[in-house]
Amino acid sequence: MSETQESPKTHKDYASDQEVRWCPGCGDNSILIALRKSMAEMNKKTESLVFVSGIGCAARFPYYMNSYGFHTIHGRGAAIATGVKLSNPDLSVWLATGDGDSLAIGGNHFIHILRRNVNVNVLLFNNEIYGLTKGQFSPTSPLGKKSKSSPQGTIDRPFNPSSLALGAGATFFARAVDTLPKQMTQIFVDAEQHIGTSLVEILQNCNIFNDKCFADITGKEVKDDHQLWLEHGAPMIFGADKNKGLKLKGFELEVVTIGENGVTENDVLIHDAENQSPVLHQLLASMRPPEFPMALGVIRKAKTITYDQLIEDQLAASKKNPVHGNVNELLFSGETWEI
Repeated sequence: MSETQESPKTHKDYASDQEVRWCPGCGDNSILIALRKSMAEMNKKTESLVFVSGIGCAARFPYYMNSYGFHTIHGRGAAIATGVKLSNPDLSVWLATGDGDSLAIGGNHFIHILRRNVNVNVLLFNNEIYGLTKGQFSPTSPLGKKSKSSPQGTIDRPFNPSSLALGAGATFFARAVDTLPKQMTQIFVDAEQHIGTSLVEILQNCNIFNDKCFADITGKEVKDDHQLWLEHGAPMIFGADKNKGLKLKGFELEVVTIGENGVTENDVLIHDAENQSPVLHQLLASMRPPEFPMALGVIRKAKTITYDQLIEDQLAASKKNPVHGNVNELLFSGETWEI
């Protein structure tokens, strides 16, 4: 089955007839539009798309897409998405999940879909709070965060989603912000084109319970100096004057200024998203202002065989050289007894 439509589509063709019920100003609205636009750019057939979700504000996503969808239970969306993909490899499968849904109760399923490298796309909406249940701290909330469940400030050390993902063996990791939908659309296209599990962390503002949680990255006054947009094969240059860059100092990254202390553009690191080693990708993904810019765009895009392909190869080998001729032979093979 071809996944692409013969006649061109627009983003409106991917909108369902359901009323979007996210809060006005919520970053989820921007993500939804960007995703629809990416589908139109790839000219996807609506019947080839499946959106899966767990529980949380992000979990409303399947209702708003003109596609197949599953609204599953808390933290288990990754398991359902895996089953959908393995049962019908021709489908384009997307998992919409939040930082609470996937990194708390769903943490086990989250790391294993990445470890297995199932050919699905995971959109991790990270607003560093539980929004649906009205503002409790989440696994990504910063230390000291005061919330309804931590009035004196949380003493939990937060997860860094990128460290967790790359530690689990993620082959594709990208990061976007909800304030830049054009760049987000392209990242979604890149994710779909990757063969394997694509994880896109989206820094998403919850304007009701955690407003401006990413202001140190997206704020108008700081965004030029606090955002590093990565492009494979291009130097890691950023800043309002495009005169800042990254270089290695021993085993750590260092911010340098081109033109100072003899530093030239040739001294700046070149981004290699396709490097099989995740070491530099981990360093880049772990950066955070004010000491470093936040790395955005496709950080890692490594090629390796997928779980889906291994399953298909195994099934094909079993059919070619069957151990048993029929089910009856299988049932009565090995040790059997009668009662």
